[in-house]
Amino acid sequence: MQVAAVEDALRAHPDDLATWRAYSDWLLEQGDARGTLIRLEQRLARTRPADRPAVEREIADFVAEHEGGWDDGLPATARVLARRYGFAAEVAVQWSDDVREVVEQVLRGRFVTTLRITPNASTDEDWDDDEDEDEDWDEDDEGEGGPEAEVRPGRLDMKVLDGLDAGRLVELDLSYLDLGPDGAEILATSLRADRLRALELRYCRIGDTGLAALAASPHLGGLRRLHLQCNRVTAEGVRSLHRFPELTELDLRYNNIGEAGAEALLAAPFAGSLERLWLYDSDVGQDGVRKLAHAANLPPGLRGLWRCV
Repeated sequence: MQVAAVEDALRAHPDDLATWRAYSDWLLEQGDARGTLIRLEQRLARTRPADRPAVEREIADFVAEHEGGWDDGLPATARVLARRYGFAAEVAVQWSDDVREVVEQVLRGRFVTTLRITPNASTDEDWDDDEDEDEDWDEDDEGEGGPEAEVRPGRLDMKVLDGLDAGRLVELDLSYLDLGPDGAEILATSLRADRLRALELRYCRIGDTGLAALAASPHLGGLRRLHLQCNRVTAEGVRSLHRFPELTELDLRYNNIGEAGAEALLAAPFAGSLERLWLYDSDVGQDGVRKLAHAANLPPGLRGLWRCV
Protein backbone atom coordinates (compact mmCIF):
# COMPACT_ATOMS: atom_id res chain seq x y z
CA MET A 1 0.00 0.00 0.00
CA GLN A 2 1.24 3.47 -0.92
CA VAL A 3 0.21 5.01 2.39
CA ALA A 4 0.76 8.66 1.46
CA ALA A 5 -1.43 8.29 -1.63
CA VAL A 6 -4.16 6.51 0.34
CA GLU A 7 -4.17 9.18 3.05
CA ASP A 8 -4.34 11.91 0.42
CA ALA A 9 -7.28 10.14 -1.22
CA LEU A 10 -9.07 9.88 2.13
CA ARG A 11 -8.59 13.57 2.81
CA ALA A 12 -10.12 14.31 -0.58
CA HIS A 13 -12.91 11.72 -0.21
CA PRO A 14 -13.51 11.18 3.52
CA ASP A 15 -16.68 9.13 2.93
CA ASP A 16 -14.91 6.44 0.88
CA LEU A 17 -15.70 3.47 3.14
CA ALA A 18 -13.83 0.90 1.08
CA THR A 19 -10.58 2.86 1.20
CA TRP A 20 -10.97 3.36 4.95
CA ARG A 21 -11.35 -0.41 5.38
CA ALA A 22 -8.16 -0.99 3.41
CA TYR A 23 -6.44 1.68 5.50
CA SER A 24 -7.63 -0.03 8.67
CA ASP A 25 -5.75 -3.19 7.64
CA TRP A 26 -2.54 -1.17 7.30
CA LEU A 27 -3.09 0.52 10.67
CA LEU A 28 -3.52 -2.81 12.41
CA GLU A 29 -0.28 -4.02 10.84
CA GLN A 30 1.37 -0.99 12.45
CA GLY A 31 -0.21 -1.77 15.83
CA ASP A 32 -2.52 1.27 15.64
CA ALA A 33 -5.82 0.54 17.41
CA ARG A 34 -7.62 3.03 15.19
CA GLY A 35 -7.70 0.28 12.59
CA THR A 36 -10.16 -1.56 14.84
CA LEU A 37 -12.07 1.66 15.52
CA ILE A 38 -12.67 2.11 11.78
CA ARG A 39 -14.22 -1.34 11.61
CA LEU A 40 -16.34 -0.78 14.71
CA GLU A 41 -17.72 2.56 13.53
CA GLN A 42 -18.49 1.19 10.09
CA ARG A 43 -20.26 -1.75 11.71
CA LEU A 44 -22.29 0.72 13.79
CA ALA A 45 -23.47 2.44 10.60
CA ARG A 46 -24.85 -0.89 9.35
CA THR A 47 -26.45 -1.89 12.68
CA ARG A 48 -30.22 -1.76 13.09
CA PRO A 49 -31.48 0.84 15.61
CA ALA A 50 -32.41 -1.71 18.29
CA ASP A 51 -28.84 -3.05 18.42
CA ARG A 52 -26.99 0.26 18.16
CA PRO A 53 -26.68 0.99 21.93
CA ALA A 54 -24.60 -2.16 22.48
CA VAL A 55 -22.22 -1.29 19.63
CA GLU A 56 -21.99 2.31 20.83
CA ARG A 57 -20.99 1.11 24.30
CA GLU A 58 -18.38 -1.16 22.74
CA ILE A 59 -16.95 1.78 20.80
CA ALA A 60 -16.94 4.05 23.86
CA ASP A 61 -15.11 1.44 25.94
CA PHE A 62 -12.62 0.83 23.13
CA VAL A 63 -11.88 4.55 22.71
CA ALA A 64 -11.45 5.04 26.46
CA GLU A 65 -8.91 2.22 26.52
CA HIS A 66 -6.87 3.23 23.47
CA GLU A 67 -7.21 6.97 22.84
CA GLY A 68 -4.18 7.97 24.91
CA GLY A 69 -1.46 9.07 22.53
CA TRP A 70 -3.69 9.57 19.51
CA ASP A 71 -2.95 13.31 19.60
CA ASP A 72 0.76 13.07 20.35
CA GLY A 73 1.61 14.87 17.10
CA LEU A 74 -0.48 17.93 17.95
CA PRO A 75 0.76 20.93 19.94
CA ALA A 76 -0.38 20.97 23.56
CA THR A 77 -2.28 24.22 23.02
CA ALA A 78 -4.43 22.85 20.20
CA ARG A 79 -8.03 21.76 20.80
CA VAL A 80 -9.53 18.90 18.80
CA LEU A 81 -13.09 19.86 17.86
CA ALA A 82 -13.99 16.86 15.70
CA ARG A 83 -12.53 13.47 14.83
CA ARG A 84 -12.81 10.91 12.09
CA TYR A 85 -12.15 7.35 13.23
CA GLY A 86 -10.12 8.69 16.14
CA PHE A 87 -7.96 10.98 14.00
CA ALA A 88 -8.15 14.73 14.63
CA ALA A 89 -10.08 16.24 11.72
CA GLU A 90 -11.05 19.69 13.02
CA VAL A 91 -8.63 21.60 15.25
CA ALA A 92 -8.69 25.03 16.90
CA VAL A 93 -5.64 27.04 17.92
CA GLN A 94 -5.42 30.41 19.59
CA TRP A 95 -3.55 33.34 18.09
CA SER A 96 -0.21 33.74 19.87
CA ASP A 97 3.35 34.84 19.27
CA ASP A 98 4.20 31.36 18.02
CA VAL A 99 1.00 30.85 16.01
CA ARG A 100 2.87 29.96 12.83
CA GLU A 101 4.80 27.13 14.45
CA VAL A 102 1.63 25.85 16.11
CA VAL A 103 -0.36 25.93 12.87
CA GLU A 104 2.42 24.23 10.93
CA GLN A 105 2.45 21.42 13.47
CA VAL A 106 -1.34 21.08 13.32
CA LEU A 107 -1.32 20.92 9.52
CA ARG A 108 1.03 17.96 9.66
CA GLY A 109 -1.81 15.97 11.23
CA ARG A 110 -2.77 13.19 8.84
CA PHE A 111 -6.45 14.05 8.56
CA VAL A 112 -6.72 17.64 9.78
CA THR A 113 -8.79 19.31 7.08
CA THR A 114 -10.53 22.01 9.16
CA LEU A 115 -8.60 24.68 11.05
CA ARG A 116 -9.98 27.37 13.33
CA ILE A 117 -7.71 30.18 14.55
CA THR A 118 -9.31 32.07 17.42
CA PRO A 119 -8.38 35.40 19.04
CA ASN A 120 -6.55 35.33 22.35
CA ALA A 121 -7.58 37.31 25.40
CA SER A 122 -5.71 40.43 24.29
CA THR A 123 -7.10 40.46 20.73
CA ASP A 124 -10.75 39.65 21.38
CA GLU A 125 -11.47 41.87 24.38
CA ASP A 126 -13.42 44.35 22.23
CA TRP A 127 -15.46 41.78 20.33
CA ASP A 128 -18.84 40.17 20.91
CA ASP A 129 -21.74 39.07 18.71
CA ASP A 130 -23.39 42.49 18.54
CA GLU A 131 -23.74 43.73 14.97
CA ASP A 132 -22.68 47.23 16.03
CA GLU A 133 -19.32 46.13 17.36
CA ASP A 134 -17.47 47.52 14.36
CA GLU A 135 -18.59 51.10 14.91
CA ASP A 136 -15.13 52.04 16.17
CA TRP A 137 -13.62 51.13 12.81
CA ASP A 138 -13.02 54.38 10.98
CA GLU A 139 -13.53 54.60 7.24
CA ASP A 140 -9.89 55.66 6.99
CA ASP A 141 -8.93 52.38 8.60
CA GLU A 142 -9.03 50.62 5.24
CA GLY A 143 -6.22 52.69 3.82
CA GLU A 144 -4.60 51.25 0.72
CA GLY A 145 -3.82 47.89 2.27
CA GLY A 146 -1.28 45.64 0.62
CA PRO A 147 1.51 43.52 2.05
CA GLU A 148 3.63 46.57 2.80
CA ALA A 149 0.89 48.47 4.61
CA GLU A 150 1.56 49.34 8.21
CA VAL A 151 -0.43 47.24 10.63
CA ARG A 152 -2.53 49.47 12.86
CA PRO A 153 -2.27 49.07 16.64
CA GLY A 154 -4.26 46.05 17.77
CA ARG A 155 -4.49 44.57 14.28
CA LEU A 156 -3.00 41.13 13.76
CA ASP A 157 0.05 40.91 11.54
CA MET A 158 -0.87 38.22 9.03
CA LYS A 159 2.65 38.26 7.64
CA VAL A 160 3.53 35.60 10.21
CA LEU A 161 1.45 33.15 8.12
CA ASP A 162 3.06 34.19 4.82
CA GLY A 163 3.78 31.17 2.63
CA LEU A 164 1.99 28.72 4.90
CA ASP A 165 1.16 25.52 3.03
CA ALA A 166 -2.49 24.84 3.81
CA GLY A 167 -3.00 22.53 0.86
CA ARG A 168 -4.75 19.91 2.99
CA LEU A 169 -7.37 22.28 4.36
CA VAL A 170 -10.98 22.11 3.23
CA GLU A 171 -12.30 24.59 5.82
CA LEU A 172 -10.63 27.61 7.43
CA ASP A 173 -12.25 29.70 10.16
CA LEU A 174 -10.66 33.05 11.06
CA SER A 175 -13.78 34.63 12.56
CA TYR A 176 -13.23 37.56 14.93
CA LEU A 177 -9.55 37.91 14.03
CA ASP A 178 -8.86 41.55 13.24
CA LEU A 179 -7.41 41.01 9.77
CA GLY A 180 -8.36 44.28 8.14
CA PRO A 181 -7.96 44.84 4.39
CA ASP A 182 -4.18 44.52 4.61
CA GLY A 183 -4.41 41.17 6.39
CA ALA A 184 -6.90 39.88 3.83
CA GLU A 185 -4.52 40.86 1.03
CA ILE A 186 -1.63 39.03 2.66
CA LEU A 187 -3.86 36.01 3.18
CA ALA A 188 -4.95 36.09 -0.47
CA THR A 189 -1.44 36.28 -1.88
CA SER A 190 0.37 33.95 0.51
CA LEU A 191 -1.99 31.17 1.59
CA ARG A 192 -1.75 28.04 -0.56
CA ALA A 193 -5.07 26.31 -0.06
CA ASP A 194 -6.36 25.04 -3.39
CA ARG A 195 -8.70 22.52 -1.74
CA LEU A 196 -10.38 25.12 0.45
CA ARG A 197 -14.17 24.93 0.15
CA ALA A 198 -15.33 26.89 3.22
CA LEU A 199 -13.97 30.19 4.54
CA GLU A 200 -15.30 31.84 7.72
CA LEU A 201 -14.43 35.54 8.02
CA ARG A 202 -17.12 36.89 10.34
CA TYR A 203 -16.21 40.21 11.98
CA CYS A 204 -12.75 40.34 10.38
CA ARG A 205 -13.05 43.95 9.15
CA ILE A 206 -11.75 43.18 5.67
CA GLY A 207 -13.92 45.68 3.75
CA ASP A 208 -14.33 45.80 -0.02
CA THR A 209 -10.56 46.08 -0.54
CA GLY A 210 -9.82 42.89 1.38
CA LEU A 211 -12.67 41.01 -0.28
CA ALA A 212 -11.46 42.04 -3.73
CA ALA A 213 -7.99 40.70 -2.89
CA LEU A 214 -9.42 37.37 -1.74
CA ALA A 215 -11.56 37.11 -4.86
CA ALA A 216 -8.47 37.64 -7.01
CA SER A 217 -6.55 34.83 -5.32
CA PRO A 218 -5.74 31.90 -7.64
CA HIS A 219 -6.15 29.51 -4.70
CA LEU A 220 -9.70 30.30 -3.59
CA GLY A 221 -11.78 29.89 -6.75
CA GLY A 222 -13.26 26.62 -5.53
CA LEU A 223 -14.98 28.07 -2.45
CA ARG A 224 -18.50 26.76 -1.79
CA ARG A 225 -19.19 28.45 1.56
CA LEU A 226 -18.21 32.01 2.42
CA HIS A 227 -19.30 33.79 5.60
CA LEU A 228 -18.70 37.55 5.63
CA GLN A 229 -20.96 38.72 8.43
CA CYS A 230 -20.19 42.28 9.54
CA ASN A 231 -17.21 43.19 7.35
CA ARG A 232 -18.18 46.63 5.95
CA VAL A 233 -18.85 45.08 2.55
CA THR A 234 -20.79 47.24 0.06
CA ALA A 235 -22.20 46.64 -3.41
CA GLU A 236 -18.66 46.97 -4.75
CA GLY A 237 -17.60 44.04 -2.61
CA VAL A 238 -20.56 41.97 -3.77
CA ARG A 239 -19.40 42.46 -7.34
CA SER A 240 -16.04 40.97 -6.33
CA LEU A 241 -17.90 37.82 -5.29
CA HIS A 242 -18.54 37.09 -8.97
CA ARG A 243 -15.07 35.52 -8.98
CA PHE A 244 -16.35 32.72 -6.75
CA PRO A 245 -18.55 30.94 -9.31
CA GLU A 246 -19.14 27.81 -7.23
CA LEU A 247 -20.60 29.40 -4.10
CA THR A 248 -23.63 27.60 -2.65
CA GLU A 249 -23.70 29.25 0.79
CA LEU A 250 -23.17 32.95 1.48
CA ASP A 251 -23.52 35.07 4.62
CA LEU A 252 -23.62 38.84 4.08
CA ARG A 253 -25.50 39.89 7.20
CA TYR A 254 -24.72 43.27 8.77
CA ASN A 255 -23.18 44.62 5.58
CA ASN A 256 -24.82 47.67 4.02
CA ILE A 257 -24.92 46.43 0.43
CA GLY A 258 -28.15 48.24 -0.50
CA GLU A 259 -30.26 47.78 -3.60
CA ALA A 260 -27.15 47.90 -5.80
CA GLY A 261 -25.71 45.03 -3.77
CA ALA A 262 -28.87 42.99 -4.27
CA GLU A 263 -28.61 43.61 -8.01
CA ALA A 264 -24.94 42.58 -7.99
CA LEU A 265 -25.84 39.43 -6.07
CA LEU A 266 -28.51 38.48 -8.60
CA ALA A 267 -26.01 39.04 -11.43
CA ALA A 268 -23.48 36.66 -9.85
CA PRO A 269 -22.75 33.39 -11.68
CA PHE A 270 -23.64 31.43 -8.53
CA ALA A 271 -27.03 33.08 -7.93
CA GLY A 272 -29.01 30.16 -9.31
CA SER A 273 -27.00 27.61 -7.33
CA LEU A 274 -27.31 29.19 -3.89
CA GLU A 275 -28.65 26.83 -1.25
CA ARG A 276 -28.33 29.18 1.73
CA LEU A 277 -28.21 32.97 1.80
CA TRP A 278 -28.06 35.07 4.95
CA LEU A 279 -29.17 38.69 4.57
CA TYR A 280 -31.45 41.02 6.50
CA ASP A 281 -33.89 43.46 4.91
CA SER A 282 -31.89 46.30 6.48
CA ASP A 283 -28.82 45.12 4.53
CA VAL A 284 -30.45 45.65 1.14
CA GLY A 285 -33.33 48.08 1.83
CA GLN A 286 -36.94 47.60 0.75
CA ASP A 287 -36.17 48.01 -2.95
CA GLY A 288 -33.50 45.36 -2.63
CA VAL A 289 -35.94 43.06 -0.83
CA ARG A 290 -38.43 43.39 -3.68
CA LYS A 291 -35.80 42.58 -6.29
CA LEU A 292 -34.69 39.48 -4.40
CA ALA A 293 -38.28 38.36 -3.89
CA HIS A 294 -39.08 38.57 -7.60
CA ALA A 295 -35.74 37.42 -9.04
CA ALA A 296 -36.40 34.55 -11.43
CA ASN A 297 -32.83 33.28 -11.22
CA LEU A 298 -32.83 32.70 -7.45
CA PRO A 299 -33.80 29.17 -6.39
CA PRO A 300 -37.52 29.04 -5.49
CA GLY A 301 -36.87 28.35 -1.81
CA LEU A 302 -34.67 31.41 -1.38
CA ARG A 303 -36.99 33.60 -3.44
CA GLY A 304 -39.92 32.50 -1.27
CA LEU A 305 -38.08 33.51 1.88
CA TRP A 306 -37.66 37.05 0.59
CA ARG A 307 -41.36 37.27 -0.18
CA CYS A 308 -41.95 36.77 3.54
CA VAL A 309 -39.68 39.63 4.64
